Amino acid sequence: MAEQLVTEPENKVAAGDFGEWLAQIRASLQGEGGTDVPCGDCVGCCVSSYFIPVRPEDKEALAVIPANLLVTAPGQTKGHVMMGYREDGTCPMLNTGKCSIYQHRPQTCRDYDCRIFAAAGIDAGNKDKHVINKRVREWQFTYATEADRLAHNAVLAAATFIKNKGASFPSGRAPTAPTGIAVLAIKSYVIFFGGQLTMSEPEIARAIIKASREFDAAVLP
Repeated sequence: MAEQLVTEPENKVAAGDFGEWLAQIRASLQGEGGTDVPCGDCVGCCVSSYFIPVRPEDKEALAVIPANLLVTAPGQTKGHVMMGYREDGTCPMLNTGKCSIYQHRPQTCRDYDCRIFAAAGIDAGNKDKHVINKRVREWQFTYATEADRLAHNAVLAAATFIKNKGASFPSGRAPTAPTGIAVLAIKSYVIFFGGQLTMSEPEIARAIIKASREFDAAVLP
């Protein structure tokens, strides 16, 4: 497959060093730590019609979020609830442009990092995600080493394959939502590291699935 090129947006917002970020986001996906997103005054994730999972462990959030804003969604395990959004797509905890429960916000909000879409070269969603998409297109990573740049190209290539070659996956079970595509690309980018692949598309798809499963099974020290 042709190597993907990292392009630069017209309006840049510093996203940090890609190598450091990639290590942090992979650790976060394995339940270890999280990422420190340089949001600035951006509240894109708070105004983009997101349902927010609130887990039993989010005790501080549960203590301050009004109960009438929480619902149980189908398929959720006991104690897990969701917080919806207002008619205009904003989070009900957003007041005068700021999170009113920031210090007590759910872990889902703490873990959210829209740089994952920039890393994968895709938007966060359709028109209801236009605020996030603007920031996604503005993020600009830096690269301490050539290996970091190649890693980003590999993530881009993985995301492109997952997005465009869904039929190559067993039973066509490739993620179609932006978050699913980006997360799977981050988990499996090593398959594309270094450029050209000689495997068939079904073989690449199986390799992606295998890499993702190995990632999920890994235990960080």
